[in-house]
Amino acid sequence: MSAGVSALDVIDALRGTGQTVATAESLTGGLLCATLVDVPGASEFLRGGIVAYVPETKTGVLGVDPLLIERVGTVHPEVAAAMAEGAVRVLGSTWGVATTGVAGPEPSEGKPVGTVHVAVAGPSGVETRDLSLHGDRRLIREQAVDAALSLLIGRLREETASP
Repeated sequence: MSAGVSALDVIDALRGTGQTVATAESLTGGLLCATLVDVPGASEFLRGGIVAYVPETKTGVLGVDPLLIERVGTVHPEVAAAMAEGAVRVLGSTWGVATTGVAGPEPSEGKPVGTVHVAVAGPSGVETRDLSLHGDRRLIREQAVDAALSLLIGRLREETASP
């Protein structure tokens, strides 16, 4: 993982607010949730994670609209946003963080390897980030986790900043 934002930063920020987080992951396959779990005390703030690797799990468990997936595919910012909202709803957390994309080694849905979308849903709505990552499958997944944690910590800091 990068030396930027760490899972410890996220857990510390959550600890300071008493808020919770849940994950909804596709290309990262649970790596985001596992990264948070690595932090001692995470169980106080992490509600859980859902690995929604196939469209049926995205729709059936997370409540992503099947017509959205039919229209845009699974590798799309709107799908990432719906996954993050689903994590909040299904797992009862303050925040939901989602990842979807193409880790490779082959393109998927006409999207090149490294196309990644991360999303964070929270009290003031959803924010997505579109990424074009480079490297092998492992590196793309790790970079996606870093990007998701960065987006989450940015939102946490924004929402808890004093006016």
